[in-house]
Amino acid sequence: MPDALIGLAAALAAVGLAAGFLGGLFGIGGGVIVAPALFHVFGALGVPDDIRAHAAVATSLSTIIATSVRSISAHAKAGAVDDEVLRAWLPWVALGAGGGAFAAGYAASGVLLAVFGGGMILTAALIGLSSPAWRIARDLPRGAARVAIGSGVGALSALMGIGGGAFGATLMTLCGRPIHQAVATASGFGAAIAFPGALAYVAAGWGREGLPWGSLGFVNVPGFLAVAVFAALTAPWGASLAHRLDQRKLKRLFAALLAIMGCSFIAEALGG
Repeated sequence: MPDALIGLAAALAAVGLAAGFLGGLFGIGGGVIVAPALFHVFGALGVPDDIRAHAAVATSLSTIIATSVRSISAHAKAGAVDDEVLRAWLPWVALGAGGGAFAAGYAASGVLLAVFGGGMILTAALIGLSSPAWRIARDLPRGAARVAIGSGVGALSALMGIGGGAFGATLMTLCGRPIHQAVATASGFGAAIAFPGALAYVAAGWGREGLPWGSLGFVNVPGFLAVAVFAALTAPWGASLAHRLDQRKLKRLFAALLAIMGCSFIAEALGG
């Protein structure tokens, strides 16, 4: 195997191991960890700056396909998923994800980095500052508001390469749903975001030059496989450790790190 492929395999395995462990430790989807890690891995491997953000986000999004299916299945067996909410929201979430990913595929790298950095800061705020006790409405929005918000959640998640669980769960708790039902139901957003989003990134990146070996459009297949497999190995370790540590302090620390990384991506987008 050429040295370049050995380096790629080793780096992707490391990303998967870290994503699984940290995802289990902090109770979040791995996309918020995988996308920035892949951005730096692809940069070290010589992927051109004008497409490496696209490849990182697209590949991260593709890994959500496997994790979201396992997650929603586990929550459904526990009876915590609100099927009515999923039926009402998933079409608009999926529409937003596909449209957002396709548009991102043709956006300038700086624009994608700025949106990604801003999204990380927003995610940091949701993880570190929000409270399940906060309420802004008695129930989830309907009609045009549902279409707009659902599409927005899907589009932003696709632009960041994440499953949308943090956004979806926060929305549901703010609208009066119990936290356990919110987390369980929002886990179903992942597949609705990942499938159309990944396909859109494949189409938008088809034939682009400079992508890492084994890519279909912007989605790197070895990256998808390595992260999905190795993350599954270490996620239980992180979850086990989480039960022995102060989750509140951990999540605030992690939120601070996410905010710092988000600011660094925005600075890079601005040429700083």
